[in-house]
Amino acid sequence: MSKSLFQENPFESPYQPLAARLRPLTLQEFTGQQHLLAPGKSIYEAITNQQPHSMILWGPPGVGKTTLARLIAAACDCHFESLSAVLDGVKEIRATIDQARYHQSNGARKTILFVDEVHRFNKAQQDAFLPHIENGRVLFIGATTENPAFELNNALLSRTRVYLLKALTPADLEQVIDRALSDADRGLGKLALELSTTQRQTLARTADGDARRVLNYLEILSDMAESVAGKRVVADALIEQVVEQGYRRFDKGGDNFYEQISALHKSVRGSSPDAALYWLARMLDGGCDPIYLARRIVRMAIEDIGIADPRALDLCLNCWDTYTRLGSPEGELALAEAVVYLACAPKSNAVYTAFAAAQAAVAEHGSLEVPLHLRNASTSLAKEMGYGEGYRYAHDEAQGFAAGENYLPREIHEAQFYHPVESGLEIRIREKLEQFRQRNLASSQQRYPK
Repeated sequence: MSKSLFQENPFESPYQPLAARLRPLTLQEFTGQQHLLAPGKSIYEAITNQQPHSMILWGPPGVGKTTLARLIAAACDCHFESLSAVLDGVKEIRATIDQARYHQSNGARKTILFVDEVHRFNKAQQDAFLPHIENGRVLFIGATTENPAFELNNALLSRTRVYLLKALTPADLEQVIDRALSDADRGLGKLALELSTTQRQTLARTADGDARRVLNYLEILSDMAESVAGKRVVADALIEQVVEQGYRRFDKGGDNFYEQISALHKSVRGSSPDAALYWLARMLDGGCDPIYLARRIVRMAIEDIGIADPRALDLCLNCWDTYTRLGSPEGELALAEAVVYLACAPKSNAVYTAFAAAQAAVAEHGSLEVPLHLRNASTSLAKEMGYGEGYRYAHDEAQGFAAGENYLPREIHEAQFYHPVESGLEIRIREKLEQFRQRNLASSQQRYPK
């Protein structure tokens, strides 16, 4: 497990970024992912027992997916072939498979085929790997930042194990910083670059779980630092300048996007204004379209507050309109007001579930006939056929309610879709509807007697 990652000289090219030079050469240098690489864990045991297997490495950028694939190949003495779904096509895939076939036919080492950004290959391209995985010609390792369940073929998933790599913690990233500053051969050790504890913490925090990003920060700082008494000193203002363009993980349209909007919605539903504000701020900070957020906030008002507080919908629509008038950043406060109001408002999904139940009834029962008494007798023929006969005009009845009348088709006349909850205005609605039901039961004018 201490074998070198590369056979070639890592300094063959005239210039390599710090992140490339400092790529871990052994498993002991690898930072993070202890849920996979600690003794007794799955990938650790596969390496220890020299039994690598096909896998998908799923995780955000800069967490070591490519490095881990190379480490597995080196530790298990496998030939390593690499493809990029961004750069390579059918020609490169065939050439790579030919290399694997050569090594297999000569009884040489197993071949690990690493495919970066594998989710960018289409279905046919993904399927092209299947026979070579099945016959053992290659051990397949794919890397992706997207959810494999959505982006990869089921056939490919069934032949691989999926491992989730987590974003590095600030403590992990401080280890990466320390290694870069102390390594005189591959890192910045010869430059005597000095960073205070606070500066290291700032870099680790703003890198947002991405080792590549923190190393890029360090490389820029090393070029811009001032020489003082034989050391390279970094001013706090320089740190701020380098990281000011930093951004949190978001990826519009990707997993982080949908995970965060889900967290915002669930925080509102769970009556947590603090969490709702946090996720709103996270999405705005990540570059989410505020109009998209306004639209989703309106949906929350309809789905989770409903008639328990009818003012919620009006307030959210007004906040949406306010944002379109003010723009960013002033209008973002209107969105914040909306999510706080929704989080604090009484909750009810009664209309949401009632509408879903009504849709299900339509799907189940098909096109049931409109009862004759509910049809409009707009012509003499319609009157002769009994349209509108016996219809009771509710405004002419006591308290504006025609007790015993029924407005559903006979086949489902006892169906009840809407069940008000004990929350907000729906408490009173529930009481009123229960009174109506009792009057219906007591009425001698039942439209559809049993």
